[in-house]
Order: sequence, then C-alpha cells, then structure tokens
Amino acid sequence: MRKRLHYDWHWFWDYGNGDLGNQGVHEMDKARWGLKKGEMPRSVVSAGGRLGYVDDGETANTQLCVFDYGDSELVFEVRGLESTSPYPANLGGKKGSNFVGNIWYGEKGILVCPSYNSGVVLSPDLQVVQKFSGGGDNNHFENFVKAVRSGKHEDLNCDIAEGHLSAALCHLSNISYRLGKEVPLGELKEIAGGEEATDYLKGMVAHLLENKVDPTAIAHAGPLLTIDPKTERFTGELKDKANPMLTREYRKGFEIKETV
Repeated sequence: MRKRLHYDWHWFWDYGNGDLGNQGVHEMDKARWGLKKGEMPRSVVSAGGRLGYVDDGETANTQLCVFDYGDSELVFEVRGLESTSPYPANLGGKKGSNFVGNIWYGEKGILVCPSYNSGVVLSPDLQVVQKFSGGGDNNHFENFVKAVRSGKHEDLNCDIAEGHLSAALCHLSNISYRLGKEVPLGELKEIAGGEEATDYLKGMVAHLLENKVDPTAIAHAGPLLTIDPKTERFTGELKDKANPMLTREYRKGFEIKETV
C-alpha cells in the first residue's frame, strides 16, 4: 500500500523495526562503544508511538528507550517530528535542526559526537575544550570483501559480535514497546525505570504536544524488562511473554538454527 515500499518496509513489523533499527542502530553502536559495554544491559524499558503521522506504518516514529547497565545508563530517542536539538546551543543546536548523534555525560565533562567522524569535548558549563575528527565509514564494503576473500574473520575492522550486541538493543526496546499498554498521550505521565526515565518520558510527551499531536492519540507505555546478560534472555514476571519474541517462526527452508 506504500508508494515507496523499497524504503518504507522499515515501518512494518513483519520485516522492519522502525527508525530505531534503521538509522538508529548505527548511533546505538556508537553509544554502546562510548560506554565500553560488551554485554547486554540489565534492563530495558521503551515507550512512544506512531504519532503525528497519518499513514499505513506500524512501527513507532517517536520512541524512548532506556537501558540500565548498572554503573551507567544509555538513553536513546527516535523523533520523527520537528524537535529542539539536544546539541548545545553554542555549537549550533536549535529548534528544527536534524540531530543524529550521541552525547555522553561524564563526571568531569561532556562529549558530543554529531557525525561518524567528529566530536567536541565540553566542560560541565558547555565551554568547548577540544574538537577532533578522524576515521569514517567509507571502507566498510572493502573491508568486508577482504575478509570474505581471506576467510579470516580477524580481518574485519569490527567483529560480528559487536553488530549483534548493538542490533539487540534495538530489538530489546521494540519488545518492551510491543508488550506495552495503550495509553492516551495526555495520560502518559510515568514509565517504569525510575525517576530519571520518567523525566525523559515527560520530555518526549512535551515534544509531541508541541507538534500539536492530539492528547487523545494512543501511545504505548512498555514494561521494564529485566535481562540476564550472560544468557541473553529475559528474566522476571514477563519472561514467558518476552522470550518468545527474541525469535520468530521462520519460513520453511529459511530457518535459523537455535545453535549455530
């Protein structure tokens, strides 16, 4: 039913996972690297909805995801409507700007990474301490082909396990989102995960209302799902509902084995 199905396949659950798993997974990759996390989080909670759009899509166009790693927290947002950039004003952040990137908040400063190959270190009062650039994403295909030809996974710039971990964060978020209860946007006032998670939620709701989204529009408030990082399985009360969503029924002849 879509004129642009060759791109818009992202917005249907049968074969897509929204912008969270489209553009979002690349930024999720960087966010996790910056936190130096080579394992699953302890928990995930997600909320949002397909709000402000009138179309055939199913996936969320606005989505908040909060991951707890114990000693740190990863917060990820997808916003499909005009928004005020989180990029500091003294670095060009403004309403309506298109921000795709990461911001790490540390005890002694802030690191802003607005692209694949640049960054800015800020003091706690948002003064520029250092700017840097380097690297890039232009040689992925060349590197992959080199590894295929050599047959040595060691030739990869990034091991496939890294891709698994970052993609998993998107899937974990969508599982919480899809298990969520439907709530009118105007009544979406809190979310599991503590006071900070609720503050992030309030910011998301305010953003939607600023874009004139109807307060009676239906949003999804997902449950907090706990995770065992070693087994990469859900635990807790909702494990029997959540764990089956880690996989799916495959078409005959295209099955992926439980153990590879």
